[in-house]
Amino acid sequence: MPQFGYSIFGLDPDRTAIASAREADISPKAAREICNHIKGMFLDKAKEYLEDVIKMKRSIPYKRHKKHVAHRKDLSKWPAGRYPVKAAKMILSVLENAENNAEFKGLDVERMKIIHACSQKGMIVKRFFPRAQGSSSPKYNYLTHIEIAIEEV
Repeated sequence: MPQFGYSIFGLDPDRTAIASAREADISPKAAREICNHIKGMFLDKAKEYLEDVIKMKRSIPYKRHKKHVAHRKDLSKWPAGRYPVKAAKMILSVLENAENNAEFKGLDVERMKIIHACSQKGMIVKRFFPRAQGSSSPKYNYLTHIEIAIEEV
């Protein structure tokens, strides 16, 4: 059984709830941009935003991984953005898990704010494509860890 910890500690267990997803099959770059954007939002606003990203109505601003990323006119103060649907679905499910954990603890879900959202690179799954004349080419699948902590304000 793997043992893992969280990258945030010192939280008050009476006012906070945490949730994580380990080895998620999503892009680490997209997960990083989504986590940085929803950090500091209220829980219901973040869930609504991610549902709009899944429906491709609103885009996520790409601030670090922005090379060759197209402009989006729905973004204010930042030109480059994308619609990372697969990563948004996974992060939305982790947000719902954190909400359920808070509800189980007896916290007020309407007043929950995201105080910590991060993603880290996970394991790399290495495979090979067979090619012509007995050679092969590598294929790498990068997995991602996601952590969400919410606090009642």
